[in-house]
Amino acid sequence: MDRDAYVEKMKAQIEEWNAEIDKFQAKAKAANADAKMKYEEQIQEMRAQRDKAEEKLRETRDASEKAWDDMQKSMTAAWDSISDGFRNAMKRFQ
Repeated sequence: MDRDAYVEKMKAQIEEWNAEIDKFQAKAKAANADAKMKYEEQIQEMRAQRDKAEEKLRETRDASEKAWDDMQKSMTAAWDSISDGFRNAMKRFQ
């Protein structure tokens, strides 16, 4: 996959995650105190994963074509790990 397509894919995924975070925030507002604390913990974890993804997006966007060629495999592995972390944080509370 070329870098521009990869960047667009990453941006779309981050937008989906932001929407999921917004849903959890709405649920937290409506929850009782105990559940609200659990939602907030999950939201913090989801934001942390999202922030890591945004950093990887910046690295990818800022890389030269030569650097992208060299880093593509490791970037894909890092992105997969971040995605797994986000999904795991989300699943724990659904």
